[in-house]
Amino acid sequence: MTAHYLTRSTFPLKAGDCCLVHAAAGGAGLLIVQQAKALGARVIGTASTAAKAQLALDHGADEMIRYTEQDFEQEVRRLTGGRGVDVVYDSVGKTTFDKSLGCLRPRGMMVLFGQSSGAVPPFDPNILNGKGSLFLTRPTLAHHVLTRDELLWRANDVLNAVASGALRLRIDRVYPMAQVADAHRALESRATTGKLLLKL
Repeated sequence: MTAHYLTRSTFPLKAGDCCLVHAAAGGAGLLIVQQAKALGARVIGTASTAAKAQLALDHGADEMIRYTEQDFEQEVRRLTGGRGVDVVYDSVGKTTFDKSLGCLRPRGMMVLFGQSSGAVPPFDPNILNGKGSLFLTRPTLAHHVLTRDELLWRANDVLNAVASGALRLRIDRVYPMAQVADAHRALESRATTGKLLLKL
C-alpha cells in the first residue's frame, strides 16, 4: 500500500509523467516501479549492481542508473534532456537527498518515505526555492488510510492486482523472529532485492 499511496496520492502520477525511484530493486522500489508504469509514467531507477538494475528493468523500469558507477543526478539530467523528473521517490534519505533535489524539474516534488542511509540533516528551506520552487514531503501510510473507505480502496486495489498477476510481489528472504537483527543487517547492507518477511 506504500507504493499505492505514493503513486496515486502523494504525487498522483499520470501518463507522460517521469519519476525517479531510488533503490528500484528493493521491496518498495519494485512495487513503485510497477505501479508507476501501470499509470503510464516513465520510470528511471537507481540500483547498485547490474543484477539489481536488470531486476528493476524486468519489472518495468524504463532506464536504470547504477549509482556506484554513475552520478545519478547527471544521468537523470541527461536522460530527461535537462528538464528533470516530476517526482523523486526516495527511501534512502541522507546519501541521496541533495542530488535528488538537483534531479527535479521546477515545481517538482521530493518524496522522502524512508531513510535507509540515515536521516536527512537539517537544511535551509531556501534551497527548495533556489532549485525551482520545489515541494518536499515526508508521508507515511498511516495518514493515507485514515478512513475505512480509504483503507479498503488501497487494500483492494493492491490485493486484486497481486491476485490477477498485474502486480508481482518478490519475496527475497524469510527470517524467523529470532533472527530479526539479521534481517535488519541484510537491509542495511543493501544486499537484498524485493521484500524481507519475518515469520512468527
